[in-house]
Amino acid sequence: MRGFTLVELILVMVIIGALSAVGAARFFERGSYDAASYTEQLRSLTRFAQKVAIAQNRPVFVRLNGSGIALCFAGTVCDTVNRVRPPAGNNSGAKATVTACADARWACEGNPDGVSYTTSAPAFYFDQLGRPCAPTDAFGTVNSTFQKLTVSITGADGSTRAVLVEAETGYVH
Repeated sequence: MRGFTLVELILVMVIIGALSAVGAARFFERGSYDAASYTEQLRSLTRFAQKVAIAQNRPVFVRLNGSGIALCFAGTVCDTVNRVRPPAGNNSGAKATVTACADARWACEGNPDGVSYTTSAPAFYFDQLGRPCAPTDAFGTVNSTFQKLTVSITGADGSTRAVLVEAETGYVH
C-alpha cells in the first residue's frame, strides 16, 4: 500500500505547529509594519507636495504637527479652500487619519496607533521651483534659510526609521 506512516504525519504536524507558533506572533505584531508604512506615506506626501508646488507654480506648505502630516497652500490656514487634494482623490481613511484630518479629500495622514515621530522643524514649504524653504522665508527669495529636515519615526516595537529632506534640492529620502 502506498501512503504516509503515522510517524511521518505526526512529524509534519509538529513542524507545522512550531512554525505557526513562531509565525503567528510576528503576524499579529503590527508595530514595525505600521511604522514602515507611515514612513512611506510621509515620504510620498512630501514628494507630492514638491510636485504640486512646481506644477501649480505656487508654494505648498508641509505641516508636521506631531499627530500627522498635512499639505496646504497657505502656511497657517488649512481651511477647505487652502487644502491640497490627495493624488488619489481621498486620503487613506485610516482611523488615525480620520481623527487627525477629519476630511478625506485632503492630503493629510494621521499617525497610526503606537507610531510617533520627532522632527527638526514642524513646518516648511516648497516654493514654485520645488526648493524647500523655512516658513519665515519670503516667497520668491533666492536664498532659502531651510536646513536639512530630519523626521525620526518610532514604531510601537521600538524600531526607528528616518525621512530626510535635503536643503536646496528638496530631495526626499
